[in-house]
Amino acid sequence: MSNHSTPDHSESTDVVESIVPLMPIVLPIGGGILIFLLAFIAVFMS
Repeated sequence: MSNHSTPDHSESTDVVESIVPLMPIVLPIGGGILIFLLAFIAVFMS
């Protein structure tokens, strides 16, 4: 009863922490694609 084992959480990886270093690359590319699609829709609708 006195043997307390604590689980080791050092090996668990967080999904958000693995994506954060890629944000300076992903956000401008996503923004450029979004602007291109919105401009394409605007030209197509006119």
